Amino acid sequence: MSTITTEKKSRIFAEFGGNAKNTGSIEGQIALLTERINHIAQHLQKNKKDFSSHRGLMAMVGQRKRLLIYLSKHNLTSYRALLEKLGLRK
Repeated sequence: MSTITTEKKSRIFAEFGGNAKNTGSIEGQIALLTERINHIAQHLQKNKKDFSSHRGLMAMVGQRKRLLIYLSKHNLTSYRALLEKLGLRK
């Protein structure tokens, strides 16, 4: 299901996390989850009865929400910049 290649992951982490090797950065993890959430949401628009993918999507949305809450508490400027960059919470 996940069609995120290694090159795409390293590009996401390089753009949001500082460098491609910094896979532990909160910003990079949130960006990667957002990419996966968008991909699964497109899949579910075509396959409305795929309930197992829907459950996985809800788990990823919850994980992203928890990471965003952590980031907002520890680094508010980075949180706001990330929301702006990813286009979340209009």
